[in-house]
Amino acid sequence: MLDHIFLTVSDMARAVAFYERVLPILGITARLDYDGRDGPPGHPDLKGFGANGRMFLWLRAGTAAPGAVHVGLITDSEAMVNSAHAEALAAGATEIHPPAPQLHYDPRYYAAQVKDPDGYSLEFVFKSWQHGS
Repeated sequence: MLDHIFLTVSDMARAVAFYERVLPILGITARLDYDGRDGPPGHPDLKGFGANGRMFLWLRAGTAAPGAVHVGLITDSEAMVNSAHAEALAAGATEIHPPAPQLHYDPRYYAAQVKDPDGYSLEFVFKSWQHGS
């Protein structure tokens, strides 16, 4: 299981605003700003997002590398996939594919995929056999 991931973003304010709109739909409501001066020399400032006492998605400023990262985010239902997809588009994402069963993986795999403002691929995923019913 992953503990955390860093996404390097080109415009921190834009990225924070985007993720603050979209992630709460998924239950990711915690926010934390980390001052890089509190870490070892050269540690970047970070903007963190998390839930259930854990921060696991961190943004840092720099040159984005969107082709290098795809992030799949768990949802609790098809309705949550639909809501996250709609909010992401409203917040400035571009669509890769609309909400639908991903039959090429499994008929129970329901997902939607967008590019965030930096071009990172985000997939909102509901796998009924893994995430509940």
